[in-house]
Amino acid sequence: MAQVRYFVNDVGETADFYTRYLDFKLERRSGDTLAIVSRDDLQLWLVGPTATAARPVLDGRKPEPGGWNRIVVTVQGLDPFLAKMKDRAVKFRDEVTTGPTGRHLLCEDPSGNLVEIFEPG
Repeated sequence: MAQVRYFVNDVGETADFYTRYLDFKLERRSGDTLAIVSRDDLQLWLVGPTATAARPVLDGRKPEPGGWNRIVVTVQGLDPFLAKMKDRAVKFRDEVTTGPTGRHLLCEDPSGNLVEIFEPG
């Protein structure tokens, strides 16, 4: 099982996003500090600003949400899946793009972390 850590602004809001819109299962929640959600062979650790992992590192930089690294959620039937998300005001960074391996687009979780929704071609 792969584990990915995402820094988030609000653990509850972000855990709700992944369980409600992207079919993740809530595995564990520790208040506003951490939620672990899973889907297939991926565990996503959602780390809030009060967690020890969110403290500044030795050079003074502080971990924060956002950026361009992302997880990829593979779906069958991209159009109906996206319709479900658009009805709930999910923020998208681009339009559906078709490439040699399938179709995809990027959306953001409530903290601005990227999620690529991918339908194999």
